Amino acid sequence: MTWVAVLALAGLTFAAIVFAFKVPRSGWEAVGAALMFGAAGFAWQGRPAQSGAPKAAAEVSRPAGAALVEARKQLSAQGENQPNSWAIIADALARNGSYSDAAGVLLGAVRKDPGNADAWLAMANDLVAHADGTLTPAAQYAYDRAAKADPAHPGPAFFLGLALATNGKLDEGRDAWAALLARAPKGAPWRADLEQRLARLDDYIAAQSRTDQAR
Repeated sequence: MTWVAVLALAGLTFAAIVFAFKVPRSGWEAVGAALMFGAAGFAWQGRPAQSGAPKAAAEVSRPAGAALVEARKQLSAQGENQPNSWAIIADALARNGSYSDAAGVLLGAVRKDPGNADAWLAMANDLVAHADGTLTPAAQYAYDRAAKADPAHPGPAFFLGLALATNGKLDEGRDAWAALLARAPKGAPWRADLEQRLARLDDYIAAQSRTDQAR
């Protein structure tokens, strides 16, 4: 009986997304894939027969997902004035912390268009976020595909450098940012921010080095 309700809810959700967001027929497969990912997760971890344990409601805040989406948009090759079905759905999921479902939508997008650098980049970011900041092999692969799809796109090098640094690979992260800064156009709106981030990273690396030498 539970599965009947799950399938009915999935069908209603599919219809709501398709018609509310006016998703073109070419994007229906991506929406369906995302819903199937969710159903598979329920089948794996769901325990509908388990007794409940009610507790006081707590306010849930997920600023990280929204910040990640906005940061990617600032470095987007296509810009924010060209929305499409995968971006609307995947970004909405990521803003709410549903990174796995967002990655599922993006997987459908890159299957249809392997040369879409922004979709590869968004998927890489969602995979890192889903792994609590860990740079997994799948995320590394997605960053590489984004860079190959559009070598001039600043996003892959920036976010890969960020992921490397936050995973303790400070020198590798610094190298990625330094290489990006070296090829950044003088008038790029993100250049000043990258310079500041690189300077702070250099200061941190120098401080770490002094600490290690003092031990």
